Amino acid sequence: MEDEKTKTKKTYISVLALTMMNVSMVAGLANDVQQSFYGLASVTYFAIGAICFFIPTALVAAELASGWSNRGGIFRWVGEGLGKGWGLTCLFILWFQTMLNFGMGMPSFTATIMFYTPNYDAAVKFAQNPQHELLIMTGWIILYWVLAYLATKGVKTFSNLAKYGVIIGSLIPLAVMVILAIVWVAQGHTPAIPMTPKDLIPKWNGMSTLALAAGVFFSYTGIDMNAAHIKQLKHPEKDFTKAMFISIILAFLIFVVGTVIIAMIIPEKQINVLYTLYSVFRILGSTIGMPWLYMVLVWALLCNTIAMVVTNMAGPSFMLGQAGGSGFLPHWLQEKNKHNMPAHLMYTQIAGMTIIAYLVKLIPNVEGFVILLTQTITVLYMFYYILMFTAFLRLRYDQPNRPRSFKVPGGMVGAWIVAGIGLISSVFAIVLAIYPPAQVKSEVGSPAIYISVIVILVAIILAICLALYQLSKHHDWVNPDNEFAPFTWEIEGLKKPGKVLSNVPTTLMSKDQNPMGMPIKRPYKPDQQVSEHVVKADEENNISTGKN
Repeated sequence: MEDEKTKTKKTYISVLALTMMNVSMVAGLANDVQQSFYGLASVTYFAIGAICFFIPTALVAAELASGWSNRGGIFRWVGEGLGKGWGLTCLFILWFQTMLNFGMGMPSFTATIMFYTPNYDAAVKFAQNPQHELLIMTGWIILYWVLAYLATKGVKTFSNLAKYGVIIGSLIPLAVMVILAIVWVAQGHTPAIPMTPKDLIPKWNGMSTLALAAGVFFSYTGIDMNAAHIKQLKHPEKDFTKAMFISIILAFLIFVVGTVIIAMIIPEKQINVLYTLYSVFRILGSTIGMPWLYMVLVWALLCNTIAMVVTNMAGPSFMLGQAGGSGFLPHWLQEKNKHNMPAHLMYTQIAGMTIIAYLVKLIPNVEGFVILLTQTITVLYMFYYILMFTAFLRLRYDQPNRPRSFKVPGGMVGAWIVAGIGLISSVFAIVLAIYPPAQVKSEVGSPAIYISVIVILVAIILAICLALYQLSKHHDWVNPDNEFAPFTWEIEGLKKPGKVLSNVPTTLMSKDQNPMGMPIKRPYKPDQQVSEHVVKADEENNISTGKN
């Protein structure tokens, strides 16, 4: 027994590791280039995105994690509030968006391969006119397969990769950028953008201005994804909340500081999304006689890419695999390896990514294809957040007495304000994603085709989610040894989520229960009450033992 306990302790994730996993999901210096077109006004856009989307998401996720901290993350939360089908839909959205995102990103990696060498001019020429693209992209795909393999090695492996990857690939380069930018200004260089307070105010450019705001919202997505690993935290309820709020600060700094420095150094007309960041480091490196510094940055950013890939490969599949063991996936897909990771599910995802990567390169109109996939992902992801915010409000009404160690401040008014802002932002982003951009005619064909394809792609993915959920009702896919606790409304004898007055903590209610999909072992009443002393004792027990 002692050996087992020692082994369990070795799988814990620290607050620092979870924070870095969160940051790797959300922020990276490579994301800053696109926003640098807007100069100092980008600070305002990022602030609006943080206030209207990032902070509401973090607050809501923190409360949901503190009240329903059993395995499952978004599936647990949405399933508690809206039902199993919607919870499963959220997991599939995460799983598919990771596949689509990585597949689309492969051509960009291919074009920038020469920046890993000290020959900057040759790297720029190659980026503008890449050659042997399929061969180079195949090399990147092999790397991603290797990273997927590492992700299957368990939470300790990929949490360490994420932790050091973000430090080496984002935080250290950001610190270097700040120091060298100060040196650059001190040497008498003039910033390429005005640096007055009035320039913080965005200029109105019609729908493109609104589209940028929606794009900033999408930049902040993913902060909640690592709730899959809440069981690997020593003090789940408190540590998850702490990591969320540290992540907000770090991500905001990476976005704002990096974007402003890029805009200061590179004039707007010279900004190139593929390699401007490397140009910035080349210029900054020249201030101290090290123009080759960009190459160091490229290799450092590779560490951040590794962190992002292993975290994204692990998170959605880990959650989907957990739910799958409760009867929602065929046995082959839910099987776990000796590291407790759903390896078959992860390799299926990386296989899908490989197919998409080659499709992007082989179809005639790459730009149009990427635009359609990007907007499809945006619509799906925002729908995911609509479900999360809705479930949060439902749980405030349906389970008002359920203990939560963290609550969104302000009572029901505060809950409605925070969730309402998040819901409005998500709907706003969906509308703008579907709204045809100016270049739609040259890239896609017509506004009707653009809207139709996005709607069809979204419908196909949602139909797959619905079909699998319906199939699971007619197949015995439940693994009796799964570690997924039943929903509280199942334990309380309800057929679906509904109003209950129980104040029994979820951790106490799920203790010693059969796993989800099996008969309830110890039923509770919907109005069952325990003393405040019992609630506090349960929290203290979880904190001291690391259990939930």
